[in-house]
Amino acid sequence: MAGERKLTMSEAVREAMTLEMRRDPKVFLAGEDIGIIGGAFGVTGKMIEEFGPERMMNTPISETAIAGIGVGAAAAGYRPIVEIMFSDFIGIAMDEIANQAAKMRYMFGGKAKIPMVVRTACGAGVSGAGQHSQTLEAWVTHIPGLKVVYPSNSYDAKGLLISSIRDDNPVIFFEHKFIYGISSDCPEGEYTIPIGQAKLLREGKDATVIAWGLMVHRAAKAAANLEKQGINVDVIDIRSLVPLDTAAIIKSVKKTGRAVIVQEAYRTSGFAGEISAIISEEAFSSLKGPIIRVTSPNTTIPLSPILENEFLPSPEKIEAAVLKLVKLV
Repeated sequence: MAGERKLTMSEAVREAMTLEMRRDPKVFLAGEDIGIIGGAFGVTGKMIEEFGPERMMNTPISETAIAGIGVGAAAAGYRPIVEIMFSDFIGIAMDEIANQAAKMRYMFGGKAKIPMVVRTACGAGVSGAGQHSQTLEAWVTHIPGLKVVYPSNSYDAKGLLISSIRDDNPVIFFEHKFIYGISSDCPEGEYTIPIGQAKLLREGKDATVIAWGLMVHRAAKAAANLEKQGINVDVIDIRSLVPLDTAAIIKSVKKTGRAVIVQEAYRTSGFAGEISAIISEEAFSSLKGPIIRVTSPNTTIPLSPILENEFLPSPEKIEAAVLKLVKLV
């Protein structure tokens, strides 16, 4: 809506946490440098002035300890938001996340709830090089018991984070570093967005383009370029990987008959492969051509901005994939 208040995604994330901490005294934050420094990306800036060090817990540089704080506190009735500074280091905390947080509710017959949010910055495009630029959402989508959320804009980040904090299950919340500084509409006050509900950004009849995170922005740009050539596509921002809005994807693919899935992550065993399999199982007879994945290659992310730009899926690569499908028929 024209005239809507605009926030950057980092501001929207901060506002969501602030609102929930004011609403519920059992919500607290824990992570490296989140207090006075405000986090590596400034997301928690000045929150310590309102909530103090008891609810803004600066931790040692130990992802294992950070996740462990979250699991224990959640099991004891709190609603922790723990920050893993870079998603590249989420593997250090995988025992706590995959074997404890994800399984405790099941292992205790539903008597234990783990209302825990793991916020983690991810993604390339900021010259972070190979160890600070990955987007590893596929790792955690494989673990039953975890919800996985990956917003592409300020409005969704705020609404989905509030929903995640209020959820009684552990949620892995990916925040793309490149999107932190992008402003978009974000209204004041509390609102929630259901976890597991995709968003149709553009409507078309010629193909379906499915994306999440930064790739939503690039898919939208590709769609705008295609429209100038008389080709109109559905662009779906899945927003939530687990649970996944399968119905929205299948409905669109059955309408268009063509599917392009865009992921920033490495190609092999990425979440795009899971979506491709679902389409093949549930909409195969509607397809007019092969499902195409537009992904990053299976190689370490380069530091050089020129090479990094070539490494990532681009609007031009997405556009080429759609054109290839449309020209098949």
